[in-house]
Amino acid sequence: MRRHRGAGLRLVIRAATTEAIAAGAALIRRGDLVAFATETVYGLGADATNPTAVARIFEVKRRPSFDPLIVHIESPGQLSSVAAVMPRAATALAARFWPGPLTLVLPKAQAIPAIVTAGLPSVAVRLPSHAVARALIAAAGRPIAAPSANPFGYISPTTAAHVAAQLGDEIPLILDGGPCAVGLESTIISCVGPQPVLLRAGGIPLEDIGAVIGPVQVDPGGTGVLAPGQLPRHYAPRTPITIVHTLADIAAPQRAGAALLLPWPEPGTSGFGRVEVLADDRALPTVAARLFDAMRRLDAGGYERLYARAVAEVGLGRAIMDRLRRAATAER
Repeated sequence: MRRHRGAGLRLVIRAATTEAIAAGAALIRRGDLVAFATETVYGLGADATNPTAVARIFEVKRRPSFDPLIVHIESPGQLSSVAAVMPRAATALAARFWPGPLTLVLPKAQAIPAIVTAGLPSVAVRLPSHAVARALIAAAGRPIAAPSANPFGYISPTTAAHVAAQLGDEIPLILDGGPCAVGLESTIISCVGPQPVLLRAGGIPLEDIGAVIGPVQVDPGGTGVLAPGQLPRHYAPRTPITIVHTLADIAAPQRAGAALLLPWPEPGTSGFGRVEVLADDRALPTVAARLFDAMRRLDAGGYERLYARAVAEVGLGRAIMDRLRRAATAER
């Protein structure tokens, strides 16, 4: 157990032992917040059935109230307390990908307060695979609403240290479950309409979803915020990002004072202040797992600009490019 920053602060980072998880569950039951590891990113959790506790999530993150949260459950048996209906497509997807990085948008149950769903009649639900997340939900005895544990719109946290650095003054406990294995948020599929719709690319590739349920419509946008991660600017560092498809696009004068983020090694990188290579093995899961951590390091380096090399939008590449594009979108 260690205290973050000064000894006067409340936050405690604890290895996710049985005792620490029990302490976290007690905090959840009394209406407090707990940050915890999942396989995707670290979540900032509250009792999903307690609107006052959920309101604290929005306050701590400075998250707009129109952006709904994901409710995390420990087992399929808990689903009936969160969702009113489980359509056929959702049942098939849950059978294949739960527990795991897949969120299903379903008609909501009455027990879920409107603040969780931003007033929508649907609720986003996920059954995580990380042992810490599931143990915390089980010990709390209730579903946990949890967005990423970071200030709204900034790079998502994939270690306990990331959470502590940004929210350490605001929450009493972080359950440290190690680095997140997936490193990108969950794929979100809406199952409330006549055809399943991809609302957010994530840890389960769209091709894998389609192999289970057939064609999936990709949300064209313009219909409002139906799930987390749909705003044009999100996952963003403070340093401006430019996405490039070839290093030849970056002239020598632009490289001075800039950092370069590469998915894997390639020649022609001279002149940059720093070069970060995500995956020597050239594997997209490695790129995804390391993306946010690398973006944080480069953001802290004092560079004038970050350049990020694009990847093909196939498999996890779709989710990686979604994060890069939203991170590179200028604030309005």
